[in-house]
Amino acid sequence: MNVDSADIAKLYPLDSLRAETREQLAGEAAVTEYLKGEVLFRAGDLDSDTFYVLDGVIQGQYPDGRTKTFDSKSLQGRYAIGDSQPRRFTAQVSSDSACVLRLDRRYAEKVIAWDQLSRSENFKHFDASPEGNRWVFRLLQSRAFHKLPTGNIERMFQSFDEVEVSAGEQIIREGDQGDYFYVIKEGAASVAKMLDGADTTVAYLVRGDCFGEDALLSNTTRNATVRMMQNGRLMRLGRKAFEEVLKPPVVEWLTPGQASILARQGAVVVDVRLPAEHSQRAIKGSLNMPLFRLREDAAEKFDRRQKFIVYCNTGERSAAAAFILTRLGYAHVYALQGGLAGMLRQQEKAGAVG
Repeated sequence: MNVDSADIAKLYPLDSLRAETREQLAGEAAVTEYLKGEVLFRAGDLDSDTFYVLDGVIQGQYPDGRTKTFDSKSLQGRYAIGDSQPRRFTAQVSSDSACVLRLDRRYAEKVIAWDQLSRSENFKHFDASPEGNRWVFRLLQSRAFHKLPTGNIERMFQSFDEVEVSAGEQIIREGDQGDYFYVIKEGAASVAKMLDGADTTVAYLVRGDCFGEDALLSNTTRNATVRMMQNGRLMRLGRKAFEEVLKPPVVEWLTPGQASILARQGAVVVDVRLPAEHSQRAIKGSLNMPLFRLREDAAEKFDRRQKFIVYCNTGERSAAAAFILTRLGYAHVYALQGGLAGMLRQQEKAGAVG
């Protein structure tokens, strides 16, 4: 069911947002009709949604017997339904039916934070023109930025530099050292790689898409060439700022011991080194998907709900791989801290070295 931004404007704290921000949230929200007795969530649950009741009555039942009512016609009904994590009570429909709006909590929090921070006269890069901030909403929507702490948002935007670019201009070249992370603010670009001796276009980028992070995450050379297809504007973040603001939160690390436990529980172990490295020595049962091929090989290969452990020799390429898989929509991706050596020592104890 489509969501009207006017419904968003009735809710706290969403009523304080700019019209364009409410429109964006409305486009990402979902509305579901529940029948009497149906449960939205239970006490103790951990989830990623924020719920509001648009029509009807929701009863909150605490484990100690206390109750709390969210009636769409009351002031209380304008607030989110018990947004604490883990959930403190069980939320159940007590009216004949209820119309409930659902938002992705992490995305909503980031958009709200950006909306508020960008009101400061010292805030850089807010664009008051129609749709001038679409790149911001798309960037914050990227799964790779779900783990970005809300407190890092201001630092990220204040660290961006804006540069004008022309159609045909080469922004990064395959084989060069990485220096910047980029986001397309306006325009479109093509991504090309040398495949079988030929320069081959493998992807296209539009407003809000980012590129250039692989070389910065893995401390290797650029793995593709990006050229502008139209005149436009790019936002860029230098290596130092990228490593301080973005790199730490976007990669979730596991110790060898934690990785071993997760692997025994069924996590997919992915070796992102080159085939020659994998054939020489690897973790038993691991799949070899080289970093430079990861986007193509992993795009439709696995269930995105599975858990993944990515590794290389030192952890550098693993960081880039974790970022890529997260951007592709894989929900549970971990990089092996310390690389192959640490994991092999752990698995040798269990007799699982290949």
